Amino acid sequence: MTPEAYQGVLLIGDPHVEGRVPGFRRDDYPRVVLEKIKWCLQTAQEQSLLPVILGDLFHVPRDNQNWLLCELLTLFETPVYGIYGNHDCRENQLNEHDTLSILIQAGRYRLLSTENPWRGTMAGRPVIVGGTSWGHKLPKADAFEHETDSPLIVWVTHHDLLVPGYEEQGHLRPYEITGVEYVVNGHIHRRLEDVQKGQTTWVTPGNIIRRSRSDATRAHIPSVLKLEATADGWRRSQVEIPHAAFDEVFHPEMEDETEEGVPSAFISGLAELQSRRTDTGAGLKLFLEKNLPQFETTVAAEIQKLADEVSRDDE
Repeated sequence: MTPEAYQGVLLIGDPHVEGRVPGFRRDDYPRVVLEKIKWCLQTAQEQSLLPVILGDLFHVPRDNQNWLLCELLTLFETPVYGIYGNHDCRENQLNEHDTLSILIQAGRYRLLSTENPWRGTMAGRPVIVGGTSWGHKLPKADAFEHETDSPLIVWVTHHDLLVPGYEEQGHLRPYEITGVEYVVNGHIHRRLEDVQKGQTTWVTPGNIIRRSRSDATRAHIPSVLKLEATADGWRRSQVEIPHAAFDEVFHPEMEDETEEGVPSAFISGLAELQSRRTDTGAGLKLFLEKNLPQFETTVAAEIQKLADEVSRDDE
């Protein structure tokens, strides 16, 4: 599709593609996330939208299965734009050893940056779509003051922003960037409240897949952010992605069914955990965090030691 054919931008949050099933998910996670990406790209094509990924295309930066890479090469037959996140790079900067670099070198994933933004025309207006990947500095407040044709600008980022609901982890404060109407941030997996700074709105749309079992995940609706270009600026909407109900996706939380004492309840919990085992140790880690405090310190330490040894054997 030529740059003049696009009518807007479809912003796709943190797919976290991987070949393993995360803890507590009961479905075929790799296929589910690929189907969600496929749906996003089909929607973008049908509605003439530029597809942009907000980082963390992959969950692990390297050693991804070949079949996953082949699937993505096929899905990205029409190139996709985006940035890279902290999960896409092992050394805090993307390099040739990271899987995402293969898609970039193949021309299927086009990396947005300050130096290489997407430029085109939408709805008769000049448009700039740029991005700042993980570990890079965000644009300065006056970065676009030199633009003379009053373009519509949307910027994508992957950072620990200090926004409502993410105060403990966030440290970068949103600010006004002259000429930029929207800054859209990945990295944070749930939809949070906008932050308005002058003419710039900082948006946290959340991601398209639910990886972990939590109250926040239960409340999150997988969706994408659509920005349609108009003569007056961007028209914004949230588009829900087809998805299964939370209780169909995740195993239910384990509850103790015996009152015969802590040890028997603990053992029965481990047995149930084994029956639901997935490809990662997330379930075991959460189970131990919840249950070890009820044991004496020396006993808890020994159990944790054994669990660590098992985890190392599985790596």
